[in-house]
Amino acid sequence: MSTSTRFNPASVDFRSDTATTPTQSMLESVLQASIGDDVNNEDDDINELQDYVAQLTGKEAGLYVVSGTMSNQLAIRTHLLTPPSSLICDYRAHIVVDESAGIAQLSNAMPYGIVPSNGKYLTLEDICARVVPDFGNIHFAPTKLISLENTLHGEVYPFEELQRISKFFRGKGFKLHCDGARLWNAHVATGIPLSQYGELFDTISLCLSKSLGAPVGSVLVGDKEFITKALHFRKQIGGGIRQGGMLARMAMIAIKENLPKLAKVNQVTKEVAKRLEANGLVIRESVDTNFIFIDYTKTPIENETLDLIAKREKINVWPQRIAFHYQNIEDQEVLDKLVKVFTEAFELTRDTPELMQKHKDIVFTMEY
Repeated sequence: MSTSTRFNPASVDFRSDTATTPTQSMLESVLQASIGDDVNNEDDDINELQDYVAQLTGKEAGLYVVSGTMSNQLAIRTHLLTPPSSLICDYRAHIVVDESAGIAQLSNAMPYGIVPSNGKYLTLEDICARVVPDFGNIHFAPTKLISLENTLHGEVYPFEELQRISKFFRGKGFKLHCDGARLWNAHVATGIPLSQYGELFDTISLCLSKSLGAPVGSVLVGDKEFITKALHFRKQIGGGIRQGGMLARMAMIAIKENLPKLAKVNQVTKEVAKRLEANGLVIRESVDTNFIFIDYTKTPIENETLDLIAKREKINVWPQRIAFHYQNIEDQEVLDKLVKVFTEAFELTRDTPELMQKHKDIVFTMEY
């Protein structure tokens, strides 16, 4: 059976936009991939990919790594060369919530996760209120890095606020990093070129396996001196890739073929969100791109009930968050099932006292 007719599990998977599978064109490209040694900077496809993403973002150089976590942690480690130091980020940021305490382990740094005063994104004023100045007090770890995530929970960071933050802090001894795992989605949603985002940050991490659908990898971009040092740290943590040209070749195809598809992904996400709201579910964050976050305090959905209904309908979901990508938006029947699963789980939980109690216990644990 050819891969073009084989069932694609990504078509019914709404757990993450990492659920995408390689396309036929990606798989066929492997046969033409270079087979040089990337540790020795000798792989043509990896070098081309690094240069291409750097050019898109207006940066001097890029470094291909196997994951977004590695890309972010290499950026932080390279920025924070001399402890003690601290960094500022959103309290929901991937670098502190989902990267296994990498900042503490790899960079010996203190992350300060801030709750945005507007409930959506950090403002210049939010960050200024938490900055620890380097004024010689040995009790504190001075702030040296500000890391911002775009998109965060699917919401696009207002470009004007990023400009304010960048203009104020850059040139004052602070470094700015962007966890741009899904910056592709923000770029498509706003129409703002990636190079303009690049002007605001010293470094950006861009995922290739999220949104775009490459099987592996992220690219960290910055100036040449920074990337040279990050390459040193990549080697130190065992992140060197030997014959990785086949991965880079698939990633390049993912950028060129799938980036244009993100506009439709964002559109379908908004349409599904409206259908869920019409059925009484409450959406927590603004639906700007490819994520829907359901407010579990206002929309009681008992997790085991949700899982059972999803299995019955043969789709894969996670509690609270629904992720869309270019491989799960084409089949209207699947989208109808998705709406049915969450709506039925909500109504059943709401109308069943035992399920409501189980849901409340979970929410209490999450909040405290």
